[in-house]
Amino acid sequence: MPEGVAGTMVTETGDRFNILVVDDEAVIREGMRRILEADGYAVDTSASGYVAIEAIQGKSFDLVITDLKMPGMDGIEVLKAIKVLQPEVPVILITGYSTVDTAVEAMKNGAFDYIAKPFTAEQISEKARNAIAQKTVLLENIYLKQEVIEHHGFDLFVGESPEMQKVYNRIIQVAPTDSTVLISGESGTGKELVARAIHKNSHRREQPFVAVDCTSLAENLLESELFGHVKGSFTGAIQTKMGLFKVADGGTLFLDEIANISLATQAKLLRVLQERVITPIGDTKLISIDIRLVAATNRNLRTQVAEGSFREDLFFRLNVIPIQLPPLRERKGDLPLLIGRFLKKYAEETGKELRGVHPEALSLLEEYPFPGNVRELENIIERAVVLCTGDIIQKQDLELPLSAEKLKAIGFVPQNLDELKETKRQIREQAVENIEKAFVLSALERNNWNITKAAEETGMLRPNFHALLKKLGISVRNHNGN
Repeated sequence: MPEGVAGTMVTETGDRFNILVVDDEAVIREGMRRILEADGYAVDTSASGYVAIEAIQGKSFDLVITDLKMPGMDGIEVLKAIKVLQPEVPVILITGYSTVDTAVEAMKNGAFDYIAKPFTAEQISEKARNAIAQKTVLLENIYLKQEVIEHHGFDLFVGESPEMQKVYNRIIQVAPTDSTVLISGESGTGKELVARAIHKNSHRREQPFVAVDCTSLAENLLESELFGHVKGSFTGAIQTKMGLFKVADGGTLFLDEIANISLATQAKLLRVLQERVITPIGDTKLISIDIRLVAATNRNLRTQVAEGSFREDLFFRLNVIPIQLPPLRERKGDLPLLIGRFLKKYAEETGKELRGVHPEALSLLEEYPFPGNVRELENIIERAVVLCTGDIIQKQDLELPLSAEKLKAIGFVPQNLDELKETKRQIREQAVENIEKAFVLSALERNNWNITKAAEETGMLRPNFHALLKKLGISVRNHNGN
């Protein structure tokens, strides 16, 4: 630990380490101030969580020591807010309610340590010294980690949870090979980011990365896009076109939402993977290709194989190296980091000076199930930044589809773990269904309730669009344009 004159605790630049003490009891605040100042630290104090957050928004600290039980805003809420505003700052929680449950909750939310009242001056000094030493090591690790992130192309990923660490490790393992990769995960989890990271870390990195959304093209157009066609091979083929398999030659071809391709196209894709040759539409000549294929889906392909809508032999060809992306609700520990990233991004884009997120707004985000995952979170934060009229994101700025407050308003709060799981499942399904209904009805209204035109405009195959109508119970019989 760097030391200055007479044992003063200083940073590498010679400045004293800054500590913020938060406690609603003046005796405790002043007692800790004297202890820490005697150790050479610069100490600020706050009498409440709200005042503490204002202090953190305006100044950088090396350590925060906060009481757990305080009126208005408790220590856990202070801790959560700090993890958004200054995630590298260690937090020590102090309480007279020393229970295993509160200690576990504190550690789960990212607390550095936990100490019970009554405490001694030696305990405070030791905890502070250890916390600041950890921060120094952490900053060094962040610097080294940033170098690794930039080298491996993980700079667009945000997440330090164990679930995301598994994804990073799998990317590094598989990238140097030419093995086919199947990325599975719900919409909005970042499947294309994974595909691009695999390409960037492969020996093909200097060659093309070609991404194809299999839901954006009708079946006949998809085949032409993938395999190419010769002039005059079909109506509208006014010139010969190179397929994307050939465009990606030497590089990586990424087929997104591969579950949506027809059985006929699946058969052709299987042949390409087996023989590494393509035949453009209307041609008889075989063209050799050298590509690394990465596919992605938000569906369960094993289920589709069982239902007969996806070829089993193609599934096994694709599923050589599986990568499963976790939904955001299973990696909530990454939520403060993601919020901080998006808040900074959209504050800069809009030219607003935002100091952070109000604890009540943060609590709503923590309780929300995010059916749209990281993409939905980014949209929510972007909207909140635009709507925010002050310098702090408030809960009303979020406009969440279904918050805990709304659940309370309708008179239902889960009473046990099973009820909680079932409620979360229902909320996710309802949120997705509401989005699907809005999507379908908007498309139909724009196209005078003509299913074919609506499907074409949205980039869906007509059978898939019709299946979505059936699933949602939407009928077009009573509307013009059917």
